[in-house]
Amino acid sequence: MLSTALDSRKKVKIEPPVPKVFYLAGPTGVGKTALALALAERLGAEIVGADAYQIYQGLPILTAQPSMEEQQRIPHHLVGCIPVSESFDAQQYAQMARLILDAIAARGRTALVVGGTGLYFRALIDGFAPTPPADLTLREELVDMELPDLVERLRIADSAALEQIDLKNKRRVTRAIEIVETSGRPLAHFRSTPRVDVSGLLLVRERESLRDRIENNVRTMFDRGVVAEVRALGQSAGLTAARAIGFREIQALLRGEIGQAECEASIVTATRQYAKRQLTWFRNQTRFSSLDLTDSQHPSQVVDHALGVLDSE
Repeated sequence: MLSTALDSRKKVKIEPPVPKVFYLAGPTGVGKTALALALAERLGAEIVGADAYQIYQGLPILTAQPSMEEQQRIPHHLVGCIPVSESFDAQQYAQMARLILDAIAARGRTALVVGGTGLYFRALIDGFAPTPPADLTLREELVDMELPDLVERLRIADSAALEQIDLKNKRRVTRAIEIVETSGRPLAHFRSTPRVDVSGLLLVRERESLRDRIENNVRTMFDRGVVAEVRALGQSAGLTAARAIGFREIQALLRGEIGQAECEASIVTATRQYAKRQLTWFRNQTRFSSLDLTDSQHPSQVVDHALGVLDSE
């Protein structure tokens, strides 16, 4: 009897716990870190980064990573963990993040996914159909083409794709052409419809408020020593990390091509433009509820409001 009971018990498949995950998205400078820390403390949660540049080692100031004190206060994952010389993409991120979410769930804790990289959110929540590998011959053909010509070529190959990507980003237009022409399928084939059963918040601020915060953040970044941080990396940054906003501008400053005032102004402008693109992406590609942080409130009130929205979804 005992043997039979044991044999029967061995056949029972124990499913891993379903991760309880909340998503906190928003543009750079909106105040994700402060709210995430407060929410995590209230929920007993661990924070999982979803930022394509904060994930790199060696750039804590430039990429506005949570401080070491903040990371000790609340467990953080996928922040400052990838060598700056390595390339890293959304599919790699999703693979790593899913393992971490499972481990957090196994500990009986809540996960709070925080960041501003839309493709990381999409890859984690919805996944991607595998895209064709880079076609080096085709890429050599495309690399010398001007952006307007690339956009026209994409329009001919897949006109619907024009509404799915940032047409001012030459790298993304080029990759879209590669995918469409190599696969013979429209770009939409490789994208998923956003799920509705996701608890997430999109943090926003009024335009002037966000602009002021970005300007203050850039000034603080220089006060904290971002120039020395970039200088210390030398030529070790890979292609992905080198695309972090401010990296090329500070390199130009180090080469003596521009002064610090011009460098700061250029970074502020680039950051504002990036924040605008982030907001557009999240509004169009997710169904997260918006939470406006413009009006000054007591932190506990903001947390209460955020929890109320998340719990209602």
